[in-house]
Amino acid sequence: MLRYSPTINIGQNFDGRGEVHMSRFVVFSFVIVAFCSSVIAGEFCDANMRIRRNVATPTDGGIREDVPTKYRAKFDLWKAELLSTEFGKAQWSQFETNKAFVLKIEVTGKRDKGAGTGDLEFNDAGELVGATVTLGGDIDRGYPNSYYYPVLESLAATETATTHNGRLLAVTKFSHELGHVDQILRESGELLRLQDKLVPQYSSIFLKNGWNTKDNKLVDLAAKMGGTPTEIWEHREYKSETIALQFLAEKLSGEPYRCDVIRRVKRNVAGNARQYQSLFASLPIFSDASCD
Repeated sequence: MLRYSPTINIGQNFDGRGEVHMSRFVVFSFVIVAFCSSVIAGEFCDANMRIRRNVATPTDGGIREDVPTKYRAKFDLWKAELLSTEFGKAQWSQFETNKAFVLKIEVTGKRDKGAGTGDLEFNDAGELVGATVTLGGDIDRGYPNSYYYPVLESLAATETATTHNGRLLAVTKFSHELGHVDQILRESGELLRLQDKLVPQYSSIFLKNGWNTKDNKLVDLAAKMGGTPTEIWEHREYKSETIALQFLAEKLSGEPYRCDVIRRVKRNVAGNARQYQSLFASLPIFSDASCD
């Protein structure tokens, strides 16, 4: 999700320059739990987040596009860019051909340069049967900071946004969001339900104990959830960034600025996400010595 909280959007940060001056764990722990009462592990944090349970499993699922006329031309270009790669085709086909799952893709000016994944729907067995990816009408502009978006931010290293009229930036954000849906489809429904139940408890304790993440009650809750809300949120963002990088690996093949982007991704990961380097290291493009 290309949004930290209801008040911090893509391309912005606490000091406006892509730097965080407090402990990022404490700051983002506060941001996440302060604004999310029901989060599904924190990643899908949003003021308008809605989760529906006991939804009938669809038999005519697939992709539903909800695109206003004013954004239709833009969206068609973004979609064409996605489908111009084999990786993007696979991402799209995964949802288009799944008749037991409905993916709604909407474009709205309310998201501006950001995007998000939400409106999760679960059947009575706890399986995810629906989700919505929301794209801002201006996702072809604005770079997120490098802390949690080392791939998307790397595009600022080149003139690619201008060269492609912003389409490359937009479609990479699109690929990132589709990655979030893929992640949650692969996760344990039981764990997701547990996280949905325990995150509000974690939030309540955290806000009352002076932001002390070492509180024994919070340590116990984190153990049950598989991490703190922040840790799980971080992992999902970085995982979606690896998915976006796989899209770029194919899209940038043969482009003169390919190595500029890859070097910046490597620098961003090494500087801000060392604990998640293993997620990236397994990708051939990340270990490409020709871009060292």
